[in-house]
Amino acid sequence: MYLSTAPSGGNNSAVGGLGTNNRRPNCLKVVTTRPSPPIGVSGGIAFGALSVVGRSQSDDLSLKIESAYYSSGTAVLSDSSPSAVSSLLIVNRDPSTQSGSLGTGARGSRALRESVSSLPVEGRMLFVADVLPLPDAATIVQSLYSELELCGFHNSWEACEKTATKLWARGDLSTQHILPRRKIVIFSTMGMMEVVFNRPIDILRRLLESNSPRSLLEDFVNRFGGGEAAAMCLMLAARVMNTETFISNVVADKAAEAFEDPRFVGIPQLEGSGALSNNRTAAGGFSMGRVVQEAEPVFSMAHEGLCLCSSRLLLPLWELPVFIIKGGSGSSDAISEDGVITCRLSVGAMRILEDKIRSLEKFLRSRKNLRRGLYGRVAGLGDITGSILIGTGSDLVSGDRSTVRNLFGSYPRNGDSSEGGSSNKRQRLPYSPAELAAMEVRAMECIRQLLLRCGEALFLLQLLSQHLVTRLIQSFDANTRQAVAQLTFHQLVCSEEGDRLGTRLISALMEYYTGPDGRGTVDDISNRLRDGCPSYYKESDYKFYVAVEYLERAAVTSDSEERENLAREAFNNLSKIPESADLQTVCKRFEDLRFYEAVVRLPLQKAEAADPAGDAFNEQIDAGTREHALSRRMQCYEIITNALRTLKGETLRKEFGSPIRPVSQSVLDQSSRKKHICQIIQLGVQSSYRFFHEYLYRALIDLGLDDELLEYGGPDLVQFLQDAGRDPSHEVRAVSSIGSPISPVSQSRVPVASYQIKYFELLARYYVLKRQHILAAQILVRLAERRSTEAGDTPTIEQRRQYLSNAVLQARSATETGNVSMRGAIDNGLLDLLEGKLTVLQFQMKIKEELEAMASRSEASPMGSNSTPNGSSPDNGQSSDASFVHAVREKAKELSVDLKTITQLYNEYAVPFELWEICLEMLYFASYSGDADSSIVRETWARLIDQALSRGGIAEACAVLARVGSHVYPGDGAMLPLDTLCLHLEKAAQERVVSGAEHVGDEDIPRALLASCKGAIEPVLNTYDQLVSNGAILPSPSLRLRILRSVLAVLREWAMSVFAQRMGTSTAGASLILGGPFSLGQTTVLNQGVRDKITSAANRYMTEVRRLPLTQSQTEAVYRGFRELEESLLSPFPFERL
Repeated sequence: MYLSTAPSGGNNSAVGGLGTNNRRPNCLKVVTTRPSPPIGVSGGIAFGALSVVGRSQSDDLSLKIESAYYSSGTAVLSDSSPSAVSSLLIVNRDPSTQSGSLGTGARGSRALRESVSSLPVEGRMLFVADVLPLPDAATIVQSLYSELELCGFHNSWEACEKTATKLWARGDLSTQHILPRRKIVIFSTMGMMEVVFNRPIDILRRLLESNSPRSLLEDFVNRFGGGEAAAMCLMLAARVMNTETFISNVVADKAAEAFEDPRFVGIPQLEGSGALSNNRTAAGGFSMGRVVQEAEPVFSMAHEGLCLCSSRLLLPLWELPVFIIKGGSGSSDAISEDGVITCRLSVGAMRILEDKIRSLEKFLRSRKNLRRGLYGRVAGLGDITGSILIGTGSDLVSGDRSTVRNLFGSYPRNGDSSEGGSSNKRQRLPYSPAELAAMEVRAMECIRQLLLRCGEALFLLQLLSQHLVTRLIQSFDANTRQAVAQLTFHQLVCSEEGDRLGTRLISALMEYYTGPDGRGTVDDISNRLRDGCPSYYKESDYKFYVAVEYLERAAVTSDSEERENLAREAFNNLSKIPESADLQTVCKRFEDLRFYEAVVRLPLQKAEAADPAGDAFNEQIDAGTREHALSRRMQCYEIITNALRTLKGETLRKEFGSPIRPVSQSVLDQSSRKKHICQIIQLGVQSSYRFFHEYLYRALIDLGLDDELLEYGGPDLVQFLQDAGRDPSHEVRAVSSIGSPISPVSQSRVPVASYQIKYFELLARYYVLKRQHILAAQILVRLAERRSTEAGDTPTIEQRRQYLSNAVLQARSATETGNVSMRGAIDNGLLDLLEGKLTVLQFQMKIKEELEAMASRSEASPMGSNSTPNGSSPDNGQSSDASFVHAVREKAKELSVDLKTITQLYNEYAVPFELWEICLEMLYFASYSGDADSSIVRETWARLIDQALSRGGIAEACAVLARVGSHVYPGDGAMLPLDTLCLHLEKAAQERVVSGAEHVGDEDIPRALLASCKGAIEPVLNTYDQLVSNGAILPSPSLRLRILRSVLAVLREWAMSVFAQRMGTSTAGASLILGGPFSLGQTTVLNQGVRDKITSAANRYMTEVRRLPLTQSQTEAVYRGFRELEESLLSPFPFERL
């Protein structure tokens, strides 16, 4: 009777309800019943049958069981039938796939198939006990399988031996690689007996050792299936099975031959290719056929056996976590602070698995090297990733057909291969036999590579466990620790994340080894890593950690020469592996050591290694690919700019997860910082990567290192600055192409974006530094005349003036260099043009200031009496009106936005707002000659004088005349109409004196006229002489008398200048009168001539005074003044009477 507590009724694959997650049973079901086995019947593959010796024919041949024992799927029954010799029946699961059932109610379930063996025994059985594995073996089994659901429990506190017994219950096929043969001890009335259960692999080993006929091997294969038989042959050949005795080379070789024998394991073929049905029925009728599905490749039993063997070895690893958390309250999803992470498996268990996996991989590799069997011969033809194994045009397919026959031998594929041969001749198969073989071998090679990788992963985990993996992981950040805690063995072996975490663990291990309190050197641990897990620890890793070791030594040495040598050794090692090094932390250490050659060259090398095809600059490829390549380059370049920022004094960034400990950085003085900055720039410029040059130049500009950029920039700096600041339609011309320097200047008023200004300024500074003054002047003019393109980047008018002033300075400097090409540009009028532009800009600034002052006065004076230069606004005296103030401010704002021409300034700003003084200056600058009689100039002067008179009377008018007249004198005479100005002022003075509005001195107007002529007396005297001699102009006697008083003042000033020259003096009084000091080199003859002129003029004007129709009391003072002047000049002591 077969009972089960499983709800499924026993048709599950686990025996006795195993695999139910240790749930408490809630039912008991009868699965099946059968009669006891008759005497003489043996099931399965048991050697020997039930004994019938000594039994009479009248005895009942049925068994009579008096006692029984059951443990882990095995039942031991004691037969109490009357006989001379008792027997024991041992019943367990039949591992074969084709054993017959001894009961009629087995329902064909594999779980109910049994094998029955009979053993003679003396006496009667009293008790049976299992012989458990040794403690070490039990501990290893416990470590491997305690977390698996197939063991039926998850409690690690249970005895280790129970794991082995529950694995035995699973059957021998899935455990014979890890568990020894099962043993029981039977206690009987006659003594004690030990029974050892042979596993299927033990039976196969006995068959191979005893040179059994092939028929027995074939029967073995038929009973267990080709896949299981191949797996057992593979375990014997690779010596993977758990055995008490050594497997001889003879057995291993025979097992390998059986594993490779197509007669046992078959050959790869298409599904259903050996039994394709005929289209005709058995009765000779024609069948319409059936749907033919596409044939799928079916690999040989050798492939299946390799898969079975590999999967059983990796079962306790593959989907389970590598590490577990102990002692914490959190789970792997949320690591608690008090929990520690450690390896799930013990070192001994991982070593056992590693040995078995490596033995299996080594066997496959040896067959490949020896070209033995299908796998070895096909894989030995070439790389498994090449066309020989996956392409249709390979040598294997296109070669001689005898190659295929040699691979498969002359054996038929299967027993049914001859059937339907005629119908299969014309069938077109999707794969040829050679292609099928190549596909199977490629799959087996992939498994071999997987086994190799798994063995290396186990070695790495053992090494980490031996060096306190908990302490290594404890230094990780929270995210990395979380990833480590959730890492499965499958991810560690096959995923990029697993490879990254493996590398990170190795980094921690190397830090533990090479630190100040470490246990050895890089070579000590590197040799073990390179031998045990080369796929995780490559040659590049070795060079990296050797470099780290050099850096560690350099950081603690006090000898500067030794420090530099060690840093250079580290740099040389890292230069060989630029793509593998973690430059973020390494270059920071080089910075601390002041070895900036590595800080520059290593990132440049890594940038090229990360983008060898130059995808970052290829416009033809996908934008996403290009952006990815560009970002990788930028990450490398940023390391160099970070070093520049550090040297400039910015805050250092904190390092995270660095295998290199930070060291204290010595404080640098300013000169040392500048030296290292220049070194970085020079090293960067030496590189041949133009894109990096542009990145470096922009970084230097952003950091404010303009002087260093201009001094140490490469030969492509000018091109970079031109490209960065260039407008597409206007380019800065080279020196050799300057035909007329006026052309680029005249076209410079173009839009310039704010980001371009800095580049133009640097370009101008560069030209100045290289003494290319003309080019510098052209750039400065362009900056001064640029038009704003967006709000907020408009240059102020003062900035424009500064640009133009510097441009004029550069143009003047060009005249002093002696450069022939530059002198030609100056001769073409560049300097005059620039000076003219500067003057016009100064006019614009003056107009802007006047308008702003006008608006302020208008706002401050509600009555508007002084709001405009003449006391009245242009809109009929409404100066206080808000619209006028707004208009004035808008005009002032316009002058701040852009440069204006002199015509615009005159017509749109100066004239409308009656800025007559500036109008006269602009007319003088423009050399205006629009009319023959200079009526516009005279009219402007008249308006200016009237404006001054209204503002401050004669005193203000005289001051304006002196100030403005001195600016426009000397000239052609048209810009300073003295006759008009003199008559205008004299009339105004006469009117104000008569009305009593203002007191005007006799010398006020003459001195103003003299100041406007810069002290020249004769032009003023001639003007007065013309007025006196023209009676029509001066019809009023009182006005003529006033003009004669002014003439007297002029003559006295002239006489004083003569006396100053005669005495050889240069007094402050003479300077004020004459507008500047006279030369002491004039001769006495010249002085005498001037005295004669003054004497003659005084005599003539005395006559004019007498002719005035005025009373003597009115004219006496003027007459006496002329006479005294004449006498003083004729006297030998003129100072006594003057």
